[in-house]
Amino acid sequence: MSAQAYPPVKVGLLGLGTVGGGVTHVLARNAEEISRRAGREIVITHAAARNLDTTTAHTAGMKLTGEGLEVVDDPEVSIIVELMGGYEPARTFVLRALANGKHVVTANKALIARHGNEIFAAASAARMMVGFEAAVAGGIPIIKAIREGLAGNRLEWVAGIINGTANYILTEMRDKGRDFPDALAEAQALGYAEADPTFDIEGIDAAHKLTILASIAFGIPLQFDKVYIEGIGRITRDDVAYADQLGYRIKHLGIAHRSERGAQLRVHPTLIPQRQLLASVDGVMNAVLVKGDAVGQSLFYGAGAGAEPTASAVVADIIDVVRTLTADPENRVPHLAFQPDALSDLPVLPMEEVETAYYLRLLALDRPGVLADVTRILADCGIGIEALMQKEAPPSASTVPIVLLINPVLERRMNEAITAIEALDSIRAPVMRIRLEYLDSD
Repeated sequence: MSAQAYPPVKVGLLGLGTVGGGVTHVLARNAEEISRRAGREIVITHAAARNLDTTTAHTAGMKLTGEGLEVVDDPEVSIIVELMGGYEPARTFVLRALANGKHVVTANKALIARHGNEIFAAASAARMMVGFEAAVAGGIPIIKAIREGLAGNRLEWVAGIINGTANYILTEMRDKGRDFPDALAEAQALGYAEADPTFDIEGIDAAHKLTILASIAFGIPLQFDKVYIEGIGRITRDDVAYADQLGYRIKHLGIAHRSERGAQLRVHPTLIPQRQLLASVDGVMNAVLVKGDAVGQSLFYGAGAGAEPTASAVVADIIDVVRTLTADPENRVPHLAFQPDALSDLPVLPMEEVETAYYLRLLALDRPGVLADVTRILADCGIGIEALMQKEAPPSASTVPIVLLINPVLERRMNEAITAIEALDSIRAPVMRIRLEYLDSD
């Protein structure tokens, strides 16, 4: 039957900012294509925003309000699209929408990472759907790919550049030799970083997204509080240059890995080989590398933010909801890829129990015997050295940088060795430690 054979599906929109405006423009511009795909017309009939006077959204024919609850409680609206961001009132609005018998689409990664377990349980009880493709990696359909396209695989690990701001800063430091503060200021000037960039540069934003990716990849509950998080603020242009000389790139990665011992959930700066697929992802772009037992490695690359890339994912979720409005809930794709009663209790390992390789940068007095002391400590801890690079001391300087690449070892043992190295009277600054991952690049 044609799209005209069914009445239009009415959508309520919470938030008319960058992404909300993008959604209105995409739906208006591609209305015919979208209705052909969905099987009926999709119309935003009601929208709420704090600043209605400043919005650039396409609002023709919409009922506009400053009160979100008016949209959530509108009996004519079948789907609520939450694009407000933050924890509250977004959580309250989403739960109320589900209780009102409305499906929900959201781009709010913080909400899903923190409250997703509660929200999905409420959705199941109400026999409603929650779409959240736009919550991770903007316009890249990574959730659909993992949840559906790779459903036949046992997924071994996921590694992603999932924050464009951090990736832009590291790219600027490498390509232009900038220090971190200068690169951050440039990112802010271009609108890639907020006035308060904490969530981006400290890894919190990436951790929200990794929480979601790990859950749908491994079939475990959402566990944001167990993600190890480390930002990029300590990275220097020297680190970037030394990594390059050794054949590596520094990227801020979210990594989820599972083994028989448990799952690893970690966000931190990471050295990866220059030949690795992720190493060539620069600027504000995102990319997610997924390793499945059947498919091998698959790379998903694209715009991780922006009005229309994110709107692309939001609208795709709306179409998915419309397509399945009449389907039995039992026949829908589960929110977290696995049936709700089949989620695993696989433990999340503390960082001390994670094994990885390392880059270490030491600042040592320029005198004989220092390197021997360092290598002795590493040997006593059972830690092997992959490579060593001692830089020449600048003229008149009393200290010299030493760079080591360390073979894979438990973080706990690495911590012990670093504590002992920093206790040497010849070491003049805290040891700079960056983890190193090969990501099966050989």
